[in-house]
Amino acid sequence: MIKYSVVIVDDHTLLSQAIAGMVNTFPKFKVLYTCKNGQEVIDKFSASPKNVPDLVLMDINMPIMNGIETTSWITENHETVNVMALSVEDEDTTILKMLKVGAIGYLLKDTEKHVLEKALTEIVENGFYHTKNVTNLLMKSVSGENNNEIVFKDREIKFMRLSCSELTYKEIADKMCLSPKTIDGYRDVLFTKLNVKNRVGMVMYAIKNKIYTP
Repeated sequence: MIKYSVVIVDDHTLLSQAIAGMVNTFPKFKVLYTCKNGQEVIDKFSASPKNVPDLVLMDINMPIMNGIETTSWITENHETVNVMALSVEDEDTTILKMLKVGAIGYLLKDTEKHVLEKALTEIVENGFYHTKNVTNLLMKSVSGENNNEIVFKDREIKFMRLSCSELTYKEIADKMCLSPKTIDGYRDVLFTKLNVKNRVGMVMYAIKNKIYTP
């Protein structure tokens, strides 16, 4: 079985070790290492490509370099790395800031073990994970925004709608009778058109512009 690599970033050593121990019990995941702040993440990532994981569990409030700053750096420099926030912070503004800089999920630290495993699995398979509360928050945040009109092809619209579901990109390719490579092309074109960095941004756009209704 393929195991996805995880890095945990949290300035509380005992807590990060406990989370690491928990994640290592999940069949599909293994923890590469833990970091105490964003600067340690940058140093590790820069030292060797082997240190770059599939997924990062990111705390928010940390010394030297916080979770929002670190997530932004990862998004800009390692776009294939998925970042999910794992924090005690439940303020709407903090959650939105994390999502806007590239996080593809947000969980509170009182989350139960099976929910964390489900979230990690959905992230690597579907590209994002949202609780009901985060989804509602996203809908509220985009309801009053305006965008310049963008022209889409029919297949791009269909792809966007399917991307708002829990289907993986491979499953979307099968449903649209297209190759995964073609689907990757649609994704990259839409990311550019919409000026977004990940699937979450595309879903936010689709909801905001009523291309998709939850």
